[in-house]
This record gives sequence, C-alpha cells and structure tokens, in this order.
Amino acid sequence: MDPTPDPLVVQLRKALRAALARVPVRSEVHGAPVADGVAGPARTVLDQLGAADLERPASVGGLDLGLTAGVLVSEELGSAACGNPYRADAMAADVGGPAGAALAGLEALPVGSGVTATPRAGGWELTGTAIVDDPEPGPLLVATRTGGEPVLVAVPRCDDVETGCWPPVVRFAATPVSEADVVGKLDDSPTGPLARARLRQAAYLLGIADGAHQIAVRHAGVRRQFDTRLRDLPAVAFPLARAMVALRATRAAVYRGAWLVDSGHEQVGTAPVVALAMAAETARDVVRLCMQSCGVRAMTAELGLHRYFRLAAGESSRYGEPAALWRLAGAARLDLARRTVDTGLSVVAGTRR
Repeated sequence: MDPTPDPLVVQLRKALRAALARVPVRSEVHGAPVADGVAGPARTVLDQLGAADLERPASVGGLDLGLTAGVLVSEELGSAACGNPYRADAMAADVGGPAGAALAGLEALPVGSGVTATPRAGGWELTGTAIVDDPEPGPLLVATRTGGEPVLVAVPRCDDVETGCWPPVVRFAATPVSEADVVGKLDDSPTGPLARARLRQAAYLLGIADGAHQIAVRHAGVRRQFDTRLRDLPAVAFPLARAMVALRATRAAVYRGAWLVDSGHEQVGTAPVVALAMAAETARDVVRLCMQSCGVRAMTAELGLHRYFRLAAGESSRYGEPAALWRLAGAARLDLARRTVDTGLSVVAGTRR
C-alpha cells in the first residue's frame, strides 16, 4: 500500500467536499438528523459528480477507481453529516440488484437475522422488523437468511415503514418473495459484496467522527473560559489530541482494507470486519467527547454537533454491534490459526514418514 496521496483522489475529495458543503442541513434538534434515502439532497450531488461510475469497471463504462473511491465518497458524506444514498446503489451494483432500492436488515447479519424467511411454495415469506435506509416506501434489498446462508432479497415495495423513530424501520408480515427475487449471497468472502459494504460503512462512520472532531476543535479555538481558549486547557486539549490519534488509526485501517480488496491481496481476511468494528467504536467515542468538549452549545443548533451525535448513535450499529463484529473477527482468526496448525502438523507427519 502506497501512503502517498493520489492526485486524483485529492481532486475527488475536494470536489465532493465543495459540493456537499452546499447541501441544506436539518438544524432542528429533534427528528431525523438527515434527509436520507434515494430522494435525499445528497443524491443530487452524487449524480452531478457521477459517483455511480467511480467503482464501476471500465468494461461497463465506469471509471474503475475501485473500492477506494467508494470509501472516499462515504467518508465525505459522513464528514458533511449528510444522508448516505451511495451505499445502497453500490451494493446493488455489486450484486446486480435493482438501482434505486434501499437497504434493510443488515444490522442483524453478524448474529442472526432480524427478518425471518419461512419456506413456502416457490420461495419464502419474510417476517420481522429491520432498519431501513430510506423512510419512503419503495423497492428494498433486504438481508435475511435462507437455508442458514445470508442473502439479499429484492422486495418491490413495502408500505409498513415506521418513520416516527430514527433510523426508520420496516416491518414485514408474511411478505411473499420468490427464488428469483434473491439477487445475491452475502457470504464471508473477503472481497465479496458484504465485505465491500462493510468498508463503505466504516468510512461513513469515520467521516462522522472526523466531522464532529473538526467542529469541536474550531469551537475550542475561539471559545474562552478562565481568560484562555478552551483548546489551551489540558483537560480539553489532551482528549481532543487523543481523538485525533484514534481518527488517524481508524482511517489507516479503513483505507488499508479498501486497498487489500482492490488489489485482491490474499491477506484481506478479517480486515473489513475489523475496520467496521473499529470505526463504529471510534465514532461513538469521538463524537461523545466532542459533545462534552463543546458543552451545552453542542445540544443546540448553533454548532450542529447534535446531528453528528444522532448519526453516530444510529449508524454505529447499522451493520451490527461492534462487539458482535469483534467476536466475528476473533472467531475467523482462531479458525485460521487452527487450520494453519493442522496443516503444519500434517506436513511434519508426512515428512517423518
């Protein structure tokens, strides 16, 4: 992995940051912190910049910039505290699903399935409640398990969406789907659609934490207490400095994971899961620290930090709780260690013969 900034990536980041700065934000302290989904204001920016073509292979008319470009887009969306319509489109492109659909049910994948698929003639019936990207009723890509394996199922429309909470949830009550509606498997392949989606979500969480940290640092540089700036007080400056270290470590894990996937490196392994778990914990810890550093103003519309706080609370578990992700990564590494030991013992035994 080359840590030198790519000029193309730098230009893309600048273009995204400038365009997203013009997206109107929700300054109210109650309700949804962002206008998410297919029709959200961030979608217009992504369409104008041609974000859908960044990861798309050159063979089908894309720019073939790889997952690294998708991770960059996700990070900038989080840093601007915008909704994330990009992840659903990118997932649909990875599995060959319908464009314009929202994602649902991915939060339950590490430990089971929030949406149960009961076998029926020619398919399944979906029952359960799941977090959904888009609060508007429309086509969905629902993560569930059929025969014990996680899959992504296309549901044309579901009107039972609860928007009184955030993130919004969708409820299924014996919703019929056929075998033809299964658009792809969500296995543990290190370079598969689920691994790629986890890295995009990790980057989104990284952006949320980084955006909150920038606001807190700016506020600490102008707000004065005890006749000095807040950032000159060790009780404020040191925690903010430690948060910067956590952000840089998380960014390295996220972009290293994307590079491993793009290069088809054999050491991808648990990198996507680890990056997501690390980013989720970083987002929670850093945003909480930023709220504390800015005091009561963090809970008003003056700074806008409350949007990052509510985003971090909802997004940090959208693809599974960090503890469940760490257990998943630990189990995978233990399994690899056992297989390595067994292989070594077999080689030794064969040599002695």
